[in-house]
Amino acid sequence: MRWYQFSAEETAKKTGSDPQKGLATKEVTQRLKRDGRNEWKEEKSASQLALFLGQFKDFMVLVLLAATVISGILGEYIDSIAILLIVFLNALIGFFQERNAEKSLSKLKELNAPMARVLRDGQWSRVSSAELVMGDIVSLTAGDRVPADLRLIAVTSLETEESALTGESLPVAKMTEPLNKEQLGPQDQVNIAFMSSLVTRGNGTGIVIGTGSNTAVGQIAELLIDTKRKQTPLEKRLEKLGKVLIVIALLLTALTVLAGVYRGNPLYDMLLAGVSLAVAVIPEGLPAIVTVALSLGVQRMIKQKAIVRRLSAVETLGSATVICSDKTGTLTENQMTVKEIFLSGNSYTVTGSGYDPSGGFYRGGKESNDKALIRFLRYGVLASHAKMIRKKKRWLIDGDPTEGALVVAGKKAGLDADKLTDYEFVHEVPFDSKRKRMTVLIRTPEGKLVAITKGAPDVLIDKAVYEEVGTDKKPLAAKDKKVLYEAVDQMAAKALRTIAVCIREFPAGYEPKEEELEQNMTFIGLNGLIDPPRQEAKDAIIDCRKAGIKTVMITGDHVKTAAAIAKMLHILPAGGKVVEGKDLDRMSDEELRTEVDSMYVFARVTPEHKLRIVQALQHVGHIVAMTGDGVNDAPAIKASDIGISMGITGTDVAKEASGLVLMDDNFATIKAAIKEGRTIYSNIRKFVRYLLASNVGEILVMLFAMILALPMPLVPIQILWVNLVTDGLPAIALGMDKAEDEVMKQKPRHPNEGVFARGLGTKIVTRGILIGSVTIIAFMLMYQGDPDNLIYAQTTAFTTLVMAQLIHVFDCRSEKSVFARNPLGNIWLIGAVLISMILLLAVIYITPLQPIFHTTDLLLRDWLLIMGLSAVPTVLFGFMKK
Repeated sequence: MRWYQFSAEETAKKTGSDPQKGLATKEVTQRLKRDGRNEWKEEKSASQLALFLGQFKDFMVLVLLAATVISGILGEYIDSIAILLIVFLNALIGFFQERNAEKSLSKLKELNAPMARVLRDGQWSRVSSAELVMGDIVSLTAGDRVPADLRLIAVTSLETEESALTGESLPVAKMTEPLNKEQLGPQDQVNIAFMSSLVTRGNGTGIVIGTGSNTAVGQIAELLIDTKRKQTPLEKRLEKLGKVLIVIALLLTALTVLAGVYRGNPLYDMLLAGVSLAVAVIPEGLPAIVTVALSLGVQRMIKQKAIVRRLSAVETLGSATVICSDKTGTLTENQMTVKEIFLSGNSYTVTGSGYDPSGGFYRGGKESNDKALIRFLRYGVLASHAKMIRKKKRWLIDGDPTEGALVVAGKKAGLDADKLTDYEFVHEVPFDSKRKRMTVLIRTPEGKLVAITKGAPDVLIDKAVYEEVGTDKKPLAAKDKKVLYEAVDQMAAKALRTIAVCIREFPAGYEPKEEELEQNMTFIGLNGLIDPPRQEAKDAIIDCRKAGIKTVMITGDHVKTAAAIAKMLHILPAGGKVVEGKDLDRMSDEELRTEVDSMYVFARVTPEHKLRIVQALQHVGHIVAMTGDGVNDAPAIKASDIGISMGITGTDVAKEASGLVLMDDNFATIKAAIKEGRTIYSNIRKFVRYLLASNVGEILVMLFAMILALPMPLVPIQILWVNLVTDGLPAIALGMDKAEDEVMKQKPRHPNEGVFARGLGTKIVTRGILIGSVTIIAFMLMYQGDPDNLIYAQTTAFTTLVMAQLIHVFDCRSEKSVFARNPLGNIWLIGAVLISMILLLAVIYITPLQPIFHTTDLLLRDWLLIMGLSAVPTVLFGFMKK
């Protein structure tokens, strides 16, 4: 049996506690020694040094370190220093990004109540919550944070807010009776007060049944420890790219050495030449440029109201195939709102959303504020204790969200609770989960006493004797009750939570007994409430579907509510499955993986369920984005490919587990992030294409020369100049390119897609071959077998290579053709090309630089030849494929 199945007496016996005296101090000491403090263990964090050194485990970084060693052997110390600086800079950025990434458990600990009121040795006292033990008797009152898991043994109108733990959007009314059911989730264990939940109403007493890691929230801490972050798609692709470059470098080195030795060149010279080519293969600036591109994306995302905690998170979101979204506060406003009123046989539509009091009441399409409606709204306000608060241009509710919705509805009709002071509060019968209702006794300005009862419609309709119709009342017959039940059903079908209102009037001077307040009642009407869906979320979900991204709702709410909201938001298609947590419990992991693609809504789920859902989707090949705001979302957020938390309503635990924080809690911001992520990856492909095509061109120039038994067309310092200047600035500018028009009309990339997919490898090779060919042609035309022309020919080849690359960079802006986009559309690229050209002219025409870079002056006719040859690769392929 489970704790919720035991009676209060059985719980006290099993825990060895006395509800009248509590535990003895000596017993507390022994239990503390046996069970430990009321804290959960933290994941052992890596030292600062280990975290920094861990940045050098990346395969691409290891490739660059190898390049550093090779450059040093060749005497290219400037190159070595440049590579080391790049590697060190990337390591620092990664270190500072990750240093704050694993604070989830320490933030979880902050949810612990610092003090608790405990009964020990027959005396009530306040002790540190960390010192609570199994069997302690703990007192709770409104405003307290529950210090441990408690089996409640006495309650008075006790309600706790558990949304951070269970996902429930409403406070839960608590009771003490045992629950004779198996496999109840936390949200249904109404006789348990869970650690970290907040007491919003009433008071109660409970016996500690779980401390530390044995609490519900402690189990989440255990999940966080066991859950490991997945390698992001970008990290996987760059790792594959590094491996490809290593293979190419080794093959080219071997090919060059063999070709040179075959031609009769000394082995030592050919080894140096081969290693020089191998170094040229590796784009030293690639990691730095990737970091710059991601950082620029981060800055753009801040303007879109999203904070990126890990650089790779934005690109990962661009790869997403599924978004698993929490309902409450993410897809909905997390603000209960009266949307419909049923009164005297008429339905009223209520406009406005959330706690903002703007809106009105419409009947039959026309605005209505008739007397019966105003009276009904006044009853709702008088029977509620919630208050509206204006804070930073935002309306908030202090009190129960349901009562807050009734107060907001009243304010829409001009009924301000603070101005109803001529109505005197006399008595209250508090809400009880068994009675499903509450009653307040009010004295009107005329001196009459009115008992206002609000609660569950099924209870109040049965108890009511009369029904108010207009300003009159009539007996409530069976057929009339049927009409009311039909109205309740119609509201429920719209995902509306129904609250009924009844009254009983007493003559002036009569003092009724408490039991009379809920007798001979007159039924007044029904309120239909909902936590409304965000309109922008609905639009964003539709746009995501067009982009090939599936949205899945995962919530702790009831299945009917979840399904109805999902339909409103266009999440649930015809034939889409709605699954409850208890259904997941019956499914094996293999069964879940088989069915998960047909599931769109998961209701009444636990943190373990959320984690299973994310992992099942990942197992079948999806890139999963998980959104959420509560403690219960944190494990799934951390396990997902990209975790997204809410900045306003989100707990610190959820934020620390995530890679992206939405400052406006708006699902629509996710769509903007997806667009940004896709743009960043597209830009990464652009500069990878540019860098590698340029490097292929450099390699082939050298290789062609060896095969044709020509002198070296490029000297090492020229190759270094090209790699650091011509390659670097334009590549960074490509990383700042704007999104192409069709970026959100494309399907998500396949999770296993490599960097060279969709023809990128072919583009790199073909453009590289042409760049290398025109460069070697320029060299041969100027050299003509005369050693005296060598520097002149090398200068021409060097200039042709640079110009071919600077023209080719415009071809890289589109996957289609150089003519597909406005060449002036990226002002940063224009600037980068101009700077590169100025630097090129400097090393050619500034006399002191000529000996260093092995250059000489070029004439106008030389430039005409160079520009003609340089334009061939880009223009030729521009016409071949549009």
